[in-house]
Amino acid sequence: MRLQGELALVTGSTSGIGAAIATRFAAEGASVIVTGRDEDRANFVVATITAAGGTAHSVLADVGDESQCVRLVAESAARLGGLTVLVNNAVASIVDEHDGAVADLTTTAWDASLRVNLSAPMWLCRAAIPLMRAAGRGSIVNISTRQAERASKGYAAYVASKAGLNGLTRAIAVDEAQHGIRCNTVSPGYVLNERRDAEITPERRARLEAMHLTRLGQADDVAYACVYLASRESEFLTGVNLPLDGGGSAARGAVLG
Repeated sequence: MRLQGELALVTGSTSGIGAAIATRFAAEGASVIVTGRDEDRANFVVATITAAGGTAHSVLADVGDESQCVRLVAESAARLGGLTVLVNNAVASIVDEHDGAVADLTTTAWDASLRVNLSAPMWLCRAAIPLMRAAGRGSIVNISTRQAERASKGYAAYVASKAGLNGLTRAIAVDEAQHGIRCNTVSPGYVLNERRDAEITPERRARLEAMHLTRLGQADDVAYACVYLASRESEFLTGVNLPLDGGGSAARGAVLG
């Protein structure tokens, strides 16, 4: 039970990577807030956690709205009795639909990506840090991407917003170390998604596998990394960006584009 006694809020946790993180946190003893915009999905993740003996609650919120971020942290702390862990995992859905090269990028798409991928983590951290200071400890984990350092074509807003998130991580680590609060980033490579990759072709799989030295990532790979960064095992670790990409960053490989 590596997270026994931890009080955790995981954004974007109604499916995919976020759901895996919330589920793994609860299995390791943390009390968890599951949040997103879909009530049915949130309830399903909570039911899955509680059926396995864990503790979880759902609080719906749109993190693209500053006031809802403030409410989310306050309500989460009220449900849990405090807050010691925050995982900023939510990502702007507009990235997959309207992102593009700068020459083709609309201001609406740019603003939407920065609001969810960069401003929301700042709003959430701003609200959560006083609670962590009161607890005498805290761990913030920001989920970024390898594309923040090795960009793919047509993802300008996504790449820029995640690069900003990496910088925010370092700033928080420096500012809050004196209060016992750590802040780190996990930057996954390509992680399989059951909906997006349900009908993946052999050609695309081979292309994606060429980006890694080992295998394609799974949501649980990210979850296990987050468990370590949220636990007291990593108390001497802050301000780092962990490349979770199957060794892809160590070698020249195919670039997703």
